[in-house]
Amino acid sequence: MMHGMKTFAVKTLGCKVNQYETQQIRELLQRLGMEPAQRGRTPDLVVVNTCCVTHIASAKSRQQVRKSRKNDANTTVVVTGCLPFAQHSEWKDLPGSLHIVTQKNDLPQFLASLVRANQGQNCYSHPQIPAATASNRPERRPKIKHKTSISTCQNDLVLQPIRHFSGQTRAFLKIQDGCDGLCSYCIIPRIRTNVCNKNVKIVLSEAQTLVQNGHKEIVLTGIFLGAYGRNTVRRKHWNIEQQHMFSDLVDSVARIPGLARLRLSSLEPGDVTDCLLDVFCAHDNIMPHLHLPLQSGSSNVLRRMCRQYKIKEFLETVNRIHSRLDRPAITTDIIVGFPGETDADFQQTCNLARQVGFSKIHVFAFSPRSGTPAERLKPRVPSAIIKERSQILRNLDADLQIRFRRQFFGQTVSSLIETRRPVAGRTKRYFMVSIDDLQEPEISSDGAFLTGILKQ
Repeated sequence: MMHGMKTFAVKTLGCKVNQYETQQIRELLQRLGMEPAQRGRTPDLVVVNTCCVTHIASAKSRQQVRKSRKNDANTTVVVTGCLPFAQHSEWKDLPGSLHIVTQKNDLPQFLASLVRANQGQNCYSHPQIPAATASNRPERRPKIKHKTSISTCQNDLVLQPIRHFSGQTRAFLKIQDGCDGLCSYCIIPRIRTNVCNKNVKIVLSEAQTLVQNGHKEIVLTGIFLGAYGRNTVRRKHWNIEQQHMFSDLVDSVARIPGLARLRLSSLEPGDVTDCLLDVFCAHDNIMPHLHLPLQSGSSNVLRRMCRQYKIKEFLETVNRIHSRLDRPAITTDIIVGFPGETDADFQQTCNLARQVGFSKIHVFAFSPRSGTPAERLKPRVPSAIIKERSQILRNLDADLQIRFRRQFFGQTVSSLIETRRPVAGRTKRYFMVSIDDLQEPEISSDGAFLTGILKQ
């Protein structure tokens, strides 16, 4: 039994959705009377919000869990997030004395039980847990896996909308969750299975609170953001009557008084409708930046990936964006070395990247994810070739970033300050500038924005 549990820390791995959910956990623990541990102090409680989208992410999550357990034997460690949904073999060897929450809806009650048990409040014992299976499908089992015995309190606590975003000038706001897509390389549809949406009124209230609490920029995020308002991400099943729900929500958020910047996280080409671009054009505070994961510039590879678009459709979307927005930033994700990717396929990807002129490419080296169809695909690309191709693409990315940035030399740019040493932040089009990059730099009276003429 824990004694004197007063301070906490939350360790986060993974995407913007995980970072949003971490803030929900922080605010829940503060409502329960706990305080964030001061820098350099060992917390009484550590919650590790894990990611397992790739084997590397899964390994990093396990490493963070072990580190949290090793730092102090008296620290209570709770593991949540996506890793507990992965195959049992990925977390069965974690150290003892852990509390692994395998259903996110149980997390608030479970955390409350830890705090209240420490305060001597009445709790009830949780039933015994049967041996976990090796399947990575969520099985019908008790929802909390104990590596030590702990009691839980009955309470209808939930993870509530957040009020602020700790340590950041930008605030992530999750409006959608879940995916039932068929991308052959992705494990997420087997982990976040419930495709669901946040109520419009809650989204607007949450966004307004974030603005009132000082956040100048909000980033709308979700597992499949463009599926907002739908109960599936599969476009062939979409109801045409719901086609404006996402763009209408973006329009409503952009109208919130005092919101200086609104940014969208990741979209697919089919999400960028004429209606959505109309909304972009109607609001100066919506950033001219879209993140469109390409994954591959080869039609053959895209088919093997089971993506919901073709190269022609991707390029048509890019052209439509350029016809409506002034020098938009288009960032992307590309997977290198997908099974069956030939030299010609990779060259097509590089050629398309140059044609689009991406302002930033996130390069991911393919590694087979257990539990996905791509794990069984052949032929595998040798690791040495994947490494070589990844470096080629990173070099191309560096060139494209310079080319995109060059458009704004000699012009006034404004960035939302994210760091103070040195003073630096992201511009509207997402590239970073520091105070040393600018002529005649000025910091706004509220200390939020850095403005100046971009040097060559």
